[in-house]
Amino acid sequence: MKGVSRLYNIIPMQKVDLTRHFLIAMPNMVDPHFARTLTFICEHNDQGALGVVVNRPVEMNLHSLLEQIGIPFDPGALESAPVHFGGPVQTDRGFVLHTPPGQWQSTLAVGTDIGLTTSKDILEAVARGEGPRQFLVTLGYAGWAPGQLEHELAQNAWLTVQASSDVIFGLPAEARLPAAMSLLGIDYASLSEQVGHA
Repeated sequence: MKGVSRLYNIIPMQKVDLTRHFLIAMPNMVDPHFARTLTFICEHNDQGALGVVVNRPVEMNLHSLLEQIGIPFDPGALESAPVHFGGPVQTDRGFVLHTPPGQWQSTLAVGTDIGLTTSKDILEAVARGEGPRQFLVTLGYAGWAPGQLEHELAQNAWLTVQASSDVIFGLPAEARLPAAMSLLGIDYASLSEQVGHA
């Protein structure tokens, strides 16, 4: 057995690209930023990974956010649109996950049908009722240094599954984590019990 363990030590960790996947926080996740979260990975490469948490609304709606940054809007259309905690990095900055990607000043394309935009023009368009068909606004994002996410996966901090835009844009925040779990054929409540947390 000693020879086998030495062999594993010299094999580099397999390269994995989790772009356009969900990260599902395991029930034993101790980091309070990510406990019970569903994170959509927008980019994953040799430089690290970037994603946004999609199931944690904050005590602010889009109406209030637009008011704070001085964008005029039609209050009736936006009052109920929530703003989410996207992750612990740059929490004073807005990120818009949306479909279709469109032509905005600063957009990271995630596949062919989803974009992550950081420029103000998209919020101005949303305020005019001319924004993308579906969108989710977050404050902050989640970032991982090169190799960090792979290390966390090896420590069983996350489950991963191919992401579905229907889960992000078609369900209320509280339904997204269980829906992502069901893509794996797993019930989140039973997983919690197995790990020893109610």
